[in-house]
Amino acid sequence: MATKESNMRSFVLRIDGETMEALEKWAADEFRSTNGQLQWIIAEALRRSGRKPRAKRKTKEEQNNEE
Repeated sequence: MATKESNMRSFVLRIDGETMEALEKWAADEFRSTNGQLQWIIAEALRRSGRKPRAKRKTKEEQNNEE
């Protein structure tokens, strides 16, 4: 199996306890990790503000070329 190059970056986030508890509950309600929930929230906010357009879907041909 080919490995995919990751462009993920990490950083420290300080957050108050009450907000963290609410975030953890929200993540659990949607079957996500807390980290995954934060990634989703940020991506959604960027899309809604027009700062990050939705990724275009790959055609069948593009998918086959990757294999």
